[in-house]
Amino acid sequence: MNKPSIYGLTIEQLTAWLGERGHKKHRASQVWEYLYRQRVAAFADMTELHPSCVQLLEEHFVIRTLEEHVRQESADGTIKFLLRLADGNLIETVLMRQKYGLSVCVTTQVGCNIGCSFCASGLIKKSRDLTSGEIVEQIMKVQFHLDGKQQGEKVTHVVVMGIGEPFDNYDNLLDFVNIIKHHKGLAIGVRRITVSTSGLPDKIKDFADSGLPVNLAISLHAANNDLRTRIMKINRAYPIEQLMEAVEYYLKKTKRRIMFEYILLRDVNDQQEHALELAALLQDKQRLASVNLIPYNPVDEHSQYQRSEQESILVFYDTLKKQGINCTVRMEHGTDIDAACGQLRSKQIRKNTA
Repeated sequence: MNKPSIYGLTIEQLTAWLGERGHKKHRASQVWEYLYRQRVAAFADMTELHPSCVQLLEEHFVIRTLEEHVRQESADGTIKFLLRLADGNLIETVLMRQKYGLSVCVTTQVGCNIGCSFCASGLIKKSRDLTSGEIVEQIMKVQFHLDGKQQGEKVTHVVVMGIGEPFDNYDNLLDFVNIIKHHKGLAIGVRRITVSTSGLPDKIKDFADSGLPVNLAISLHAANNDLRTRIMKINRAYPIEQLMEAVEYYLKKTKRRIMFEYILLRDVNDQQEHALELAALLQDKQRLASVNLIPYNPVDEHSQYQRSEQESILVFYDTLKKQGINCTVRMEHGTDIDAACGQLRSKQIRKNTA
């Protein structure tokens, strides 16, 4: 059996684990310093640790479990990493250069069962959840890449929007967030972490109750049940009324903003009537809601969907604005590589099985 990644432990969990084995509390802080500040590649490099502690860690954990399988680099600085897990499965992680810093998009599951009809991630069904360590290590993999450039760059923002449904891997997601935000580790500010969900109402409420003040994004893509069910299979189980009831709970509980993600599909959900419908749905949430309009990256297997015309995007945006809805059009990244989420992975798997 493969040993788990040390990155999967919160500092509290590591402190308790070491304490149960006779080591003092400060050992955990030392280990974290080596892992996240000095970013060592082997336990043997933790030279100030007592040898017995080093040996104990080596016996029970590993540091690096992910291998780079393919790397695609875009002219705009976006880098998509196809990473191989210890069990041979492939996942995607993306580094995006933004005006405000360096953002990493992480994956939370091997495959996806949500069933969005436009998405490359769902082309291959979910086989398992990622551990918290495997999610954290995606950030570290990108940071090691940046360290190798020797330009002093650091990951500043994290979006949990890669392959899989984060709230379907809820406990590991929470551990991941608690690990990367901790001031003794990567110290990524909670306001710089965004979690995206397709809309699991019970988990949205749990997330509100968790007290984690990170950003929440909802993949909406349609404002009525008939259209959303056609686009997103999950709407059969959790129709818009249930989703919005959970959103209302979240807003009242946290007083924090929610971003609604809306992928624009030509002649499907991008007409002015759809914009007016969306504005009506969010009208009573104007103060705490914003809409992120996303131009579609076409996927070969979903040829029924095409990118909206620029004029349609502008009309949709203007309509929302005139209705008092705060909205933006997402800046595109990596359009000259396999930009769509899951696209590189599905292509590689098809290539390997051909």
